[in-house]
Amino acid sequence: MNITDRSKVRRLPARGSHELEVIHAILDEGFLAHIGFQVDGQPFVIPTNYGRDGERLFLHGSAASRMMRELEKGVPVCVTVTHIDGLVLARSAFHHSMNYRSVVAFGTARKVANENKDHALRVISDHLIRGRWNDVRGPNEQELKATTVLEFTIEEASAKVRTGGPVDDEEDHSLNVWAGVLPLAITPGTPLPDAQIHPEATLPNYIGDYRPKTRTRRSAE
Repeated sequence: MNITDRSKVRRLPARGSHELEVIHAILDEGFLAHIGFQVDGQPFVIPTNYGRDGERLFLHGSAASRMMRELEKGVPVCVTVTHIDGLVLARSAFHHSMNYRSVVAFGTARKVANENKDHALRVISDHLIRGRWNDVRGPNEQELKATTVLEFTIEEASAKVRTGGPVDDEEDHSLNVWAGVLPLAITPGTPLPDAQIHPEATLPNYIGDYRPKTRTRRSAE
């Protein structure tokens, strides 16, 4: 993967990585990406879900979406995905921080042809919750026509990771203030059936046994 000035980690570079294994692990655990692009000099950042297939991300949305219509022109795009793993509570206000894992990816997108939409939409569905696509009704012709699917090619990307506790000044260690990390995580709750669910429909194991994807981290204070 190329590394240029736009993907180089400048602030605290020891936390940065261009390793594909690290980048892919962060993308694979995520659900939500923020898509940055520009229209007539006005920046926009839009949240959307995605699915990864190798070195590309599939995005989808309404055919009437401004983001979809703009991105399919091949304009420069920035995609970011972030996980917050904990609040780092220091003894001083200055040294408070967060433990996180993030990816910033650069590239361009192109429109996926109708005959390839099913594959791309399956990738997105499996990325969110594997097994669901096989159980539900697939999109019909009208629904496919109303949906634009884009393939975003990752040209450059960098990851950045912060782990560990607070890094206070030595003289602050004697302060009578609690310091440490408040861990944060996505935890699934009890599934809530729809009010109009079929009387014979049973809860699939991939929902009842759902757990967040395994985290792959690299240490970087």
